Amino acid sequence: MTMECAVTRIKAFFLMTVLLLAIWLLLTAPFSLPELIAGAVLAVVVALLPTGARMVFADVKLSPRAVAAAVAYLFVFLAELVKANLDVAFRVLNPALPIKPGIVRITTRLKTPLARTLLANSITLTPGTITVEAHDDEFFVHWIQVRDEDVEGATREIAAKFERYLEVFLG
Repeated sequence: MTMECAVTRIKAFFLMTVLLLAIWLLLTAPFSLPELIAGAVLAVVVALLPTGARMVFADVKLSPRAVAAAVAYLFVFLAELVKANLDVAFRVLNPALPIKPGIVRITTRLKTPLARTLLANSITLTPGTITVEAHDDEFFVHWIQVRDEDVEGATREIAAKFERYLEVFLG
């Protein structure tokens, strides 16, 4: 096993353990020392199991810039979620507002499967857009108000705001 492979496995184990412990603590609130210890032991045991799920975290970068990008991504996603919810709500409440539904093709420059999955889910979780199909770097998105049918324009409108952050911490 190369040194780079060992570092990747350790990083993936660490991230999986932290994620499992965070989920455990969220589900068992209020916090107590025995619950923290039990959660830590279980998180380590599950993260040690021979599973491919842990390797999902192999693509995650752990630099200060990557952590800042991940936090920024969360804020951008939440802002886009609120904007999209308001837009769809206004369209429902005011039928005079135009809708021009359609399926557009967008492309992504993201390279890792985890980054592409997060992008597709971010698009789908934002009301008014649904990722209906994904092939490598191409996504087909149903859009409630098609503003640009051009691939570059649709990519800029739908995905670019998420991509710039995902690219930093996931590649």
